[in-house]
Amino acid sequence: MPQSTHDDKRKSVSKDYARAVKEPSAGCCCSSKTTPKGVVAKLAGYSDEEVAALPAEAVVNSFGCGNPLAFSEVKPGDVVLDLGSGAGIDLLLAAKKVGRTGRVIGVDMTDAMLDKARENIAAAGLENVEVRKGIIENLPVESASVDWVISNCVINLSPEKSKVFAEIARVLKPGGRMLVSDIVAEALPEEIAGNRQLYSSCLAGAISEAAYLEGLRQAGLTDVEARERLVYDVEQIEAFIGSELQPGCCGGKGSLASKWAPLLAGKVASVKVAARKS
Repeated sequence: MPQSTHDDKRKSVSKDYARAVKEPSAGCCCSSKTTPKGVVAKLAGYSDEEVAALPAEAVVNSFGCGNPLAFSEVKPGDVVLDLGSGAGIDLLLAAKKVGRTGRVIGVDMTDAMLDKARENIAAAGLENVEVRKGIIENLPVESASVDWVISNCVINLSPEKSKVFAEIARVLKPGGRMLVSDIVAEALPEEIAGNRQLYSSCLAGAISEAAYLEGLRQAGLTDVEARERLVYDVEQIEAFIGSELQPGCCGGKGSLASKWAPLLAGKVASVKVAARKS
């Protein structure tokens, strides 16, 4: 696929997420326009205690599909890198885990998200967190410099996933680990996979779980596994597909949703994927 096509997809995703973070009623990725922002954080598995300890703007602008730090082994002093860090909910949680001796880096390509993350970092009073502008296929991060790579429903948005997997392997220290939450899908019909407006909703760009795990192995990572899996039902698929494909992100029920949701139920899932660099 031409590089210009990849760049166009990235620009489209960035525009949709900038809109989502600026408009109170907008949804994106694993949320729908009918799901109030902030509810998504709880649906994704963040505990009441975690949510209560964070700035409201970080919670309200969470568009993830899971909690990549849940049950993780991140420890004080670690360096954590968050791919597609958005408004910063996982940055703030990671910062609390690594403590003052550790460091957390977020990378995002959307200026509005970076601005919101900086606001939330300042509101939380944290000095061990920074955000950098960049794309996850070419990370502005030194090689072999991080202990953990985390990400929350972002890699599926990349039009060049093999490059993302290679970058994860590059930036991890020997023995470093990754733990990401993401969306996978089996055998998407072209009507869905080729739809631009469904790309930002975390569906059109999703690949199969097998391809995802194999991509990480091809990048040189080991101990690759899907640790958790939540398979979506008809109602959840309808939320992904959206309401008559209005410009932006997801919505409610529509003709395309009614047509495909019953056929896709059981074939789309949120997974937590782990791997290690030897």
